[in-house]
Amino acid sequence: MRLTTFLLGLMVGGLLVPLSTGAALADDSPITLRVAYDTDPVSLDIHEQLSIGMLQLSHLAFDPLVRWNRELDFEPRLATRWEQLDDTTMRFHLRHGVTFHSGNAFTARDVVWTLRRLQRSPDFRAIFAPISRVEAVDAFTVDLETRQPYPLLLNLATYIFPMDSQFYSGTSGGGLDKSDIVKNGNSFASGHLSGTGPFEVVKRQPGARIEFERFPNYWDTDSPGNVERLVMTPIAENATRVAALLSGDVDFISPVPFNAVQRLRHAEGVKLVTMPGTRITMLQLNEQRVAAFRDRRVRLAFAYAVNQTAIAERLLKGFATPAAQMSPQGYEGHVPTLIPRHDLARARELMREAGYGDGFSVTLMAPNNRYVNDAQTAQVALAIAAMLAKINVTVEFETLPKNQYWAEYDNRAADMMMMGWYSDTGDSANFFEYLTFCPDAETGAGQYNASEYCNPRIDALVKRANLTMRPAARARLLQQAEREIHDDAPFIPLYWQNLAWAAADRVEIAPVLNVMNMPYLGDVVVQPR
Repeated sequence: MRLTTFLLGLMVGGLLVPLSTGAALADDSPITLRVAYDTDPVSLDIHEQLSIGMLQLSHLAFDPLVRWNRELDFEPRLATRWEQLDDTTMRFHLRHGVTFHSGNAFTARDVVWTLRRLQRSPDFRAIFAPISRVEAVDAFTVDLETRQPYPLLLNLATYIFPMDSQFYSGTSGGGLDKSDIVKNGNSFASGHLSGTGPFEVVKRQPGARIEFERFPNYWDTDSPGNVERLVMTPIAENATRVAALLSGDVDFISPVPFNAVQRLRHAEGVKLVTMPGTRITMLQLNEQRVAAFRDRRVRLAFAYAVNQTAIAERLLKGFATPAAQMSPQGYEGHVPTLIPRHDLARARELMREAGYGDGFSVTLMAPNNRYVNDAQTAQVALAIAAMLAKINVTVEFETLPKNQYWAEYDNRAADMMMMGWYSDTGDSANFFEYLTFCPDAETGAGQYNASEYCNPRIDALVKRANLTMRPAARARLLQQAEREIHDDAPFIPLYWQNLAWAAADRVEIAPVLNVMNMPYLGDVVVQPR
């Protein structure tokens, strides 16, 4: 990796403040994009955690085999073309002349090595469980084979970001296996990076900033992107992040809090882009921690007690869609007849039937800088507590910054956990595989099932869907699974949150944004000042 001289600045309150204000950039200054996200990636190891933040990093420093375009079609990247050899085998033809940031050449060996590493990642192994064989046919051809017919193999390829197998093999100076994946810990890969992407990491201060420079040997010479230097600064406070954009301290922010949308829509010198979201936010009820949650009547009582429409319309000011299922409209598993079912009388009746008419106490934990702004997260938690109080349930809640929240979530530290999930494959089955499948540490199924819920029948429906190549038949299976989950109520769906981004008007952001919330910043164009 190269180290270069950067523009001088001071870090004040998490912001990059120029040493001299109002001065024009020199003509030979690199075109710079200053990005403020609500958090920074927890690691440089893109297989350590499956989250939007890590996938955003992946698209900066790596390239996938294929990626989604704005129309949700597949766009060739490190794979130039692909062909279905039979019902279980797909062949990928790889791009020639690609080099990693280390200088190593990209070949089929790197794809094979990467996929095998993904299959032992705690967060990714469930996604890639259908793949039974990966083989390098030659230096630029790879075959992926599934155990049975699998309709989403090309979807999976959007999450294969080939890693530099030579760079990540062997042992480090400290004796660490460079290929190790360590959750929430130190490893070689968590602090070192060599990808094929448009930007290489040149400096990192965890929790403070990451500095990137354009990779001079980047293969995509047709990319319109002209950013030569990118600085990513985490600003957890939504108000501070918005203020940083309005003051010109940063050029691009994500996410835009819902209560700032109207302000930014009319702000001078700012572009705002919004899209309907597909990320479901839910409240998971842990059946292992709370014996009452093993009773379906209690779970249904909680579901009837919570008013999703009030949360979305009153607290989130309409910048969310109330949900009664995981699959958003447009997904194959979406069931139009499943609507929020708030009914307080029915909730009280169910609690009495279950023998809990006098209620009980539970704990609730939520992140305070992940789904809505800090104050609103507390208000959502307070609103849920007030709703559950009407069925005599006392809720003690705690909110944490999401970097701290993930460790607590992995430990299932509360009786109820708030979780937001975007389908990594753009398909309904992914919700089930991670959020409702019977937890299995070996396969990675149910990795984010903090309900500790297990229903083999529903798992079987989704597994059948994943073997069904006929779209209509597959949709029927996924819709049946949604209905059965709705009837069993292992969690409370809350809402699908909308997406919003904002940038200085000289940054052409619209072409690089998408409903997956993975901006392709390697292609962004910044007009000169």
